[in-house]
Amino acid sequence: MDNPLLKPFDTAPFSAIEPSHFLPAIKNGISLAKKEIDAIVSNTEEPSFTNTIEALTYADELLSRLTSLFFNLNSAETNDEIQKIAQEISPLLAEFSNDIALNLDLFKKIEAVYKQREQLQLNPEQYTLLEKHYKSFSRNGANLPEGKKEKLRDIDKELSTLKLKFGENVLAETNTFEMLLTKASDLAGLPDGAKEAAKAMAEAKNKEGWLITLDYPSYIPFITYADNRKLRKQLALAFGSRGFNNDDLDNQDIVLSIANLRHERAQLLGYTSHAHYILEERMAKTPDNVFLFLNEILEKAKPAAKREFKQLENFAKELDGIDQLQKWDSAYYSEKLKQKLFNLNDEKLKPYFKLENVIDGVFIIASKLFGLRFEKTNEIDTYHEEVLTYKVTDLEGNFISLFYADFHPRPGKRNGAWMTSYKSQMHKDNTNIRPHVSIVCNFTKPTPSKPSLLTFNEVTTLFHEFGHALHGMLADTTYPDLSGTNVYWDFVELPSQVMENWCYEKEALELFAKHYETGEVIPMELIRKIKESSTFMEGMATLRQLSFGLLDMSWHGQDPSEIKSVKEHEKSVFADTSLYPDVAENCMSTAFSHIFQGGYSAGYYSYKWAEVLDADAFEYFKENGIFNSDIAHKFKAHVLSRGGTEDPMILYKRFRGQEPKPEALLKRAGLIK
Repeated sequence: MDNPLLKPFDTAPFSAIEPSHFLPAIKNGISLAKKEIDAIVSNTEEPSFTNTIEALTYADELLSRLTSLFFNLNSAETNDEIQKIAQEISPLLAEFSNDIALNLDLFKKIEAVYKQREQLQLNPEQYTLLEKHYKSFSRNGANLPEGKKEKLRDIDKELSTLKLKFGENVLAETNTFEMLLTKASDLAGLPDGAKEAAKAMAEAKNKEGWLITLDYPSYIPFITYADNRKLRKQLALAFGSRGFNNDDLDNQDIVLSIANLRHERAQLLGYTSHAHYILEERMAKTPDNVFLFLNEILEKAKPAAKREFKQLENFAKELDGIDQLQKWDSAYYSEKLKQKLFNLNDEKLKPYFKLENVIDGVFIIASKLFGLRFEKTNEIDTYHEEVLTYKVTDLEGNFISLFYADFHPRPGKRNGAWMTSYKSQMHKDNTNIRPHVSIVCNFTKPTPSKPSLLTFNEVTTLFHEFGHALHGMLADTTYPDLSGTNVYWDFVELPSQVMENWCYEKEALELFAKHYETGEVIPMELIRKIKESSTFMEGMATLRQLSFGLLDMSWHGQDPSEIKSVKEHEKSVFADTSLYPDVAENCMSTAFSHIFQGGYSAGYYSYKWAEVLDADAFEYFKENGIFNSDIAHKFKAHVLSRGGTEDPMILYKRFRGQEPKPEALLKRAGLIK
């Protein structure tokens, strides 16, 4: 077979790739990696850092590239064929991963190097790499007796398949639901742009009327602005019941199976729970620390959240005679109250946030802070015509990275926003191999009469994902395993969340927030209102985020075998954080992709954890100027470029000169004075 994935390539040869190319290519990648591993094991020389640790680091270089390509496509441009192949590939990769982790001869060589680590004169990065490899073996069953190793293999294979199935079910339920409206009166309250988009969506499917879906750019405007409460309820019930419909796409048994298998795996490896296993390699270290952290913020946020909810209840009653606020009322009345208090809404702001201008803005800010230039190019192959590509250089013209950006929803693309990589940065053979980085979002599409105009939330999302991208693009480490976003998961959100802060600053907004028709810079009055409203309903938003973290820990911080009903378990966990009445038809866990499909199991708290870091870090900028070159250089030198080469707290203190203080977050959120 003429397989483009089996030929050398630098940029991904997307247009030449057929789904059928992946399975043979990945099998070949596994085979090559196994040969590299065999060579390490059969080497008769004394085990050394070079012939064992470095050799192992580069052993699966090709396989890593192929799998990142495949799973990125499975997220951003999937189809039935790719999903079917994913079901074949995932168990193969789980088996290969276990072949390495459970290879006792290989582990003995790593252990021999590890035991003499203090005599080897390793630099901090080499020391971290050695420790990472040693722990990845000791933490993943290298010391287990043979029978337990087999059990571990079976669990990992089953988990890989279940996680895929979970994600496929959520995507299928998202794509299946359509709410076709045929009366213009049903769209009352909706902004013109949202109506136009709904019309275009219907036309694209040869339907008369307006089509509303569960994709965020369709769902969010409707749930926020539509006056028709019954239709908001219908949409909210559909969104909240994904994976919870007792049909072929139901995820309840999958959730229970994943939670129990993870617990069984942790116990097999000698840990109390999956959370104990995961958190050993996080800044938080233990479940107790996570609970302490979440409950400390909960204590500060809950009184504020209750006050805000009461205010919202009174407002809805006064405005529309609503006696009992429901979940499908939350965004609608919050938006109405926000307009009343601040005279500010997305429709006033959107004309100043044309997508192309926001992209230019984030590039200008990256240039001012980190000395980067972005040059659009049409010469890079992409997987879809909507994907934009840029060549990134420094101010001297040195190549830094390739940058891909994919901004709009379409069938076959999962909801949400994420950053990913197609090629890792590393120093190898006296060459600094530069990364290929991508961000994927689901922003409002252009319509026949308007360009893509972003909500303010979409603007902050773009800055967030671009912060992750900077972490990847500015990486400058020797080893790919420690490069870019290969850091502790409760540190990975710092670069992304800190970037969001520039969206609220006059000095930054004036660089790019210009009216798409007149070119007028965003008025000072609107900037002031953005700032003032930034803590609006922050108590409720914090409570919601904490509830997700607590739900995650409830699945992973204890033995889940006693949990028989996903819904009942969830209700009991939410009892302390819920403000709205429970909705019997809805369930969060069955569509909680972050923890049951993505990498955030026992790690969802890290969004809040990183907020403490980002508030503290941005306070440093604010004290000295948001474009202060010395502080930007420190952030680049000690955080963005260093990846996971050292303990994150060491890197953070090198940048900041001190440990982060939670007060900065609580103050910014308006939860303390």
